[in-house]
Amino acid sequence: MALQSGRLAVYVAFNCVILALFSFTSTAWAGGSPNVMSLLQPYDFLYYSGVRAYFSGEWGKAAELLEKSIVTRESLFGVRRQCYDDCMAAGTEALKKLDSEHGTMWDLWALDWVQQKAECLRFCIGRSVTHVGQLPVSADIEYEFGTRNPYNFLQVTYYKLEKLQRAASAAHTYFVANPSHLEMRNNIEKYRRMEGVTEEDFQDRESHNEKHWVLYDAALQLEANSEWKQAAEKWKACVNETLRQTEECRVQCEVASQRLPEDRGVDSVDGVFEKAAALSLSLLSCRQSCVTQVATRPGRISAQEDFLPTQLEHLHIAQFKAGDISGALQMLRSLLLFYPSDKDSLDNLQLYHETLGGDTESQSTQPAQEIVRYINHSLQEKKLLYFGMENLDFTFTDPDLWTPEEVVPESLREIWRAEKEKINEKMKVGEQQEEVDDSGFFAGGPVPRVGVTITMDDEMLNGTNRVVLDGVMTEKECDRILQLASVAGSLGDGYRGRRSPHTPHETFEGLTVLRAVKLAQEGLVNQSDAKLLHELGERVRTVLHSYFRSPSGLFITFTHLVCRTAVTEDQKGRLDLSHPVHVDNCLLEPETKQCWKEPPAFTHRDLSAILYLNDNFDGGELFFTNRDAKTVTARVKPSCGRLVGFSSGPVNPHGVTAVTRGRRCALALWFTKEKLYRDREREEAEAVWAADGHSVVKTDEEKEGGATSSRNARSQVTKEKKRERGRVTGGKDEL
Repeated sequence: MALQSGRLAVYVAFNCVILALFSFTSTAWAGGSPNVMSLLQPYDFLYYSGVRAYFSGEWGKAAELLEKSIVTRESLFGVRRQCYDDCMAAGTEALKKLDSEHGTMWDLWALDWVQQKAECLRFCIGRSVTHVGQLPVSADIEYEFGTRNPYNFLQVTYYKLEKLQRAASAAHTYFVANPSHLEMRNNIEKYRRMEGVTEEDFQDRESHNEKHWVLYDAALQLEANSEWKQAAEKWKACVNETLRQTEECRVQCEVASQRLPEDRGVDSVDGVFEKAAALSLSLLSCRQSCVTQVATRPGRISAQEDFLPTQLEHLHIAQFKAGDISGALQMLRSLLLFYPSDKDSLDNLQLYHETLGGDTESQSTQPAQEIVRYINHSLQEKKLLYFGMENLDFTFTDPDLWTPEEVVPESLREIWRAEKEKINEKMKVGEQQEEVDDSGFFAGGPVPRVGVTITMDDEMLNGTNRVVLDGVMTEKECDRILQLASVAGSLGDGYRGRRSPHTPHETFEGLTVLRAVKLAQEGLVNQSDAKLLHELGERVRTVLHSYFRSPSGLFITFTHLVCRTAVTEDQKGRLDLSHPVHVDNCLLEPETKQCWKEPPAFTHRDLSAILYLNDNFDGGELFFTNRDAKTVTARVKPSCGRLVGFSSGPVNPHGVTAVTRGRRCALALWFTKEKLYRDREREEAEAVWAADGHSVVKTDEEKEGGATSSRNARSQVTKEKKRERGRVTGGKDEL
């Protein structure tokens, strides 16, 4: 078995070598290494040094180091690319010699050529980059630069240095990749009002890496105006730029330093070929992932599926409408390489042939050669990667929907089909304008509490599974909880102590049930008020469980008493919200109207509620929107004892208008149908009360024996699940 594994590893390693040989395109000799004054330092070290200077208030030093980290990173990528081109050109003669060699020594010639190329790259890069600078950086650093966080530090740094134009540029650059960052949006609005700052100062400093998106948007705009000739030109430029960006990414995968695969245990017999195979497969996986990287717009969470085929489809249609039938035919044949049996494309192919009169030239029109090369290289890589999955326990996620089924080994096809179907379904759901709520809730059930009345239902709220109930609390109970919030509320609770996590124009305070119980133990708050806070959660759960006719148990997953206070004399000209439009259990992308149910969203939340405590403030209304996050469908004005409940999914995007005067307090609650995600803090609070000899309100599930003591309940959850919950609940998401 070990011998067979070794042969498989040799097969993969050798085939990766062969694939590398013939997937490269020779370029002209560029004339030596880059002209740099000194060796490039590690950009991650420069970045960390800049951040340290930032937190020390050394603004000049921070700006210098942060800027240097950005420039050094770009220079490093440039050096790698130049060395790659130089070494490929220098090896042209060796490649020709390989093509002429035959017999049993051919594989040795191939390995010798690869070794020479690797040595060339090592020597070339070493002339411009320090040894430490050539080492791979951590995933944290990649994330920091991927999210443009250096510009977040730079905008504050330049503001402190009174270099407002540079601060505006850094703020805009960061905001492009983080469009939901409310504080940065407010900063940009403030910069616009500052003397000496013009609209031209708001430049995206990373735009050179996003040219394909600029072309993409311009082409769509020209299409909308029916300017087909110009649209075809933009789409063609967009396709070429996408191919260039993808190739640049793939080259960086090859020339960047790679970590050696870790040993797979003490009894591992992995040798050089096994490690070579694993390293080669990792390289190919990196090259494949470039599709996702290039297709992900700045500020978006997920890539646009079928990004290149979509451009080709737009291109051939624009060319046809502009009268360039031959060009349209070539692009359509290029598109058919991805989806050869697509009915619409085949119908268009027949139309184009008929438009050209069915001449011989139209029949012999070939796809664009750059698309042919792109697909051939991609398929060769996929075959090896799927081979590694089947035989070498390698993990690979195919980024493409167009991958032919015959490329996937028979043993993996069932899983592959299931994953593909899941992605297709996800895309279909995102495309639906009117979405059906699949939460399992059905509004309109009875309200089991005396004195509670239905004020607004689905029809009045213009939505699905929404309700407003009044009379859930008395005035006296509202006053008690408001007093508790005033005494025990903690600034920035749930947001790592940030006083204004959503907007700089308001301060935020919060209090959890467990903290209230601990404060009561210490005699700092009334025990009865802490118990009331706990009981209100069960009161809301009982009412909503009945009204929404939940087919299963409903568990409280989090309870948070929150207050937002308008900052005095800082309300003039406000354009922001107290809380931006969002969905509670998925990540909303308003532009595409899609909602991705993936981390860091609180995907386990099923039902949301907010119980208001007061109305003596201005603003602070809850509002619902369509999935464009712009079209408001309903508004709810807060008042004591008013409860708003709604399903937590994508049918209910919502936000909160700005609190412009006073203090808005409410109890935010979320519920789940999965017992695993019930609120452990409530159980801990109940355990504290039980230890002190106090009784607590029990849920229906507890009365029926569905939950045991706090310790026993915890012991039933695996360590893996505990870690998962810890990650999910690491932050707070307020209503």
